Amino acid sequence: MVFSQRGLLEPVAETTDSVQWEETNCLLCGGGKWSHLLEAPDNFPGGRGLWFAVVQCLDCGLCFTNPRPSPKAMGQFYPFEYKPHRSPSTRSRRKLTRRPVGFRAWLRKERQALAWQGRGRLLDFGCGGGSFLERMHRRGWQVTGLDASSAAVERVRSELGLEVFCGTLPHPALAPASFDVITMWESLEHVHDPLKVLRQARQLLVPGGKLIVTVPNIDSMAFRWFGHAWYGLDLPRHLTHFAPWTLKIMLYRAGFTPGPVRMVRHSHWLRWSAKLACAQSRGSLWHRLLHTKPVSRLATWYSFWSRQADCMFVTAENRDPAGSAVHEPW
Repeated sequence: MVFSQRGLLEPVAETTDSVQWEETNCLLCGGGKWSHLLEAPDNFPGGRGLWFAVVQCLDCGLCFTNPRPSPKAMGQFYPFEYKPHRSPSTRSRRKLTRRPVGFRAWLRKERQALAWQGRGRLLDFGCGGGSFLERMHRRGWQVTGLDASSAAVERVRSELGLEVFCGTLPHPALAPASFDVITMWESLEHVHDPLKVLRQARQLLVPGGKLIVTVPNIDSMAFRWFGHAWYGLDLPRHLTHFAPWTLKIMLYRAGFTPGPVRMVRHSHWLRWSAKLACAQSRGSLWHRLLHTKPVSRLATWYSFWSRQADCMFVTAENRDPAGSAVHEPW
């Protein structure tokens, strides 16, 4: 196994000499005992055929990539064509503006249902190309973005004219209690210390402020179907692999009161997983069927209604202005 990275997330020469590795204890409970769950390759197009291990903590059940690239070694795994870092094209922005709100809500309901909160100050952690920031700005929100990719940050600043900072949490440009809502759209799984990031996010929220998180769900039907070919693994970029209970426990330990975990439908994730499974081996008939839109959509609805979808969504509230941790109910 081998990896490497870029400044924050900037290109670096792809040599094994630049790779820095680290082992970590459990990112939730700090435990040092785990079982081996699986190994999987970097499936990003143009990847170097490296394989990475995912383990499961024997104390709390959290799954995480271990060993993993150090923070200074991660950038080379985020190539320039990494899709979440691309800014929305003018054409796609025009199409989004013309679509009826109801249609957009049907497409990505979890990203549309943000009720106005407080003074409407929003931080998007892991804002990538800035499409969500731009949408919320058009709706009247005071938006700020934060992303580890300096190239993505520069594009959002120059092309969209929005306030975006480069880095992670904590960040010196962000003051305590300065946001009403913080969103983390499939970004928490990318950070090396998710519990620390959540605690810092809580400091940035006003009392009663909302944190909205979506992450892949490793306790999903798709993971059981595809294993190391599951799209939601995305190794080594995904460092923590949450299940519904480990996500809620981490939110409690960070001082939030989480609401119910809801499932999110992504039929294209199933199709991409099926494509990877067929590319890595001969693929079963089931994998080939899931590569088609009708079957993948039916399977997505089934996993959604059985609460085994491969992505999940939760809203958590900062209820304690004094700063003491919220006790877990179990």
